Amino acid sequence: MSMYEICCHVANHDGPAVLATLIAVEGHSYRKPGAAMLFYPGGTLGSLSPGCLESDLSLRAEALWEHARTESVEYDMRSSDDAGWGEAVGCGGKITVVLEPVFGELRSLLRQAKARMDGGENLVLRRHPQQGAGYVYRLEEDKEDAPNSFALQGETPRKSEGTFATPLVPKPRLVLFGAGSDSGSIAELAARAGFRIAVADWREARLRDGFPAQESALCLPDEAPSELDISIHDYVLICSHSLLRDRQFLERVAPLRPRYLGIVGSKARIARLTEALEWPEGLPLHAPAGLPIGGEGPEEIAVSIVAELIREKRAFPRSLWNEGGAIDEGLRDLSGGGKRQPDGRLQSLA
Repeated sequence: MSMYEICCHVANHDGPAVLATLIAVEGHSYRKPGAAMLFYPGGTLGSLSPGCLESDLSLRAEALWEHARTESVEYDMRSSDDAGWGEAVGCGGKITVVLEPVFGELRSLLRQAKARMDGGENLVLRRHPQQGAGYVYRLEEDKEDAPNSFALQGETPRKSEGTFATPLVPKPRLVLFGAGSDSGSIAELAARAGFRIAVADWREARLRDGFPAQESALCLPDEAPSELDISIHDYVLICSHSLLRDRQFLERVAPLRPRYLGIVGSKARIARLTEALEWPEGLPLHAPAGLPIGGEGPEEIAVSIVAELIREKRAFPRSLWNEGGAIDEGLRDLSGGGKRQPDGRLQSLA
């Protein structure tokens, strides 16, 4: 759950809500700094643990809303005692969570952030502790992080001397050229992985049949990039399976240098599609699109493609990935995994 979805909820609901943000970790934890969740009457958005902390956080959130105050709470799960957090939870780390009632200035800024992210802005919400309790908030354009920063989609909070700041990034957009049944599987899975879906097709029936997209454009291939205003921030996948139409679209979209450009199809077909094409220097082409997992059928191919999209979204330098399309073993610390030890166990990395 990203901050974008949380901002959407705040923008669309007026009821009580409390924002919980993980701002610091010592040792291993289920989620990384920057993870956030929202508590509101009757539900939650997001998670900070496998389910062990949410009940306690929910009780704290209810009390904080009633008293209109913020709170910082630590959970030490490093104990190996069966009665302690560590063994029961399997996390084995110490985490710090800030709980903030969403009202007044914070609610207003989160709503502003949602509108500005929809316009493509990268933002940062800064908190400065004030005398007594609570924070002074400031929402600004985020000029500190480049689009390809090492942070997890830019959502690792910057923290110093009691202050912390959470970058807010727009929901990434996946543009599909071709509204077939196979691209429908990709769209559905990509949407669940946090992408906003746009599709372009010249066949009205394909778009009329309820293709799962937030934006659609009925147009010819050479018109699609302008109709959907494709930019360097977009992820683009060519999947119409018409050689001529795909070529026309590819010729128009490649000079726009989208962040990701992939083609669905066999290597032989892709060779024909890209033959004699003038290619912008330094623009990588994912062709065939998807990680090499040996997928067969629309669903498995969708998994491989969306996995590759997630890898690009996380913005790790390509030098960290090996030839098999996976992150080097010594760097597998995103979900707590590390190098395999002689006894077969995986070492958790701080």
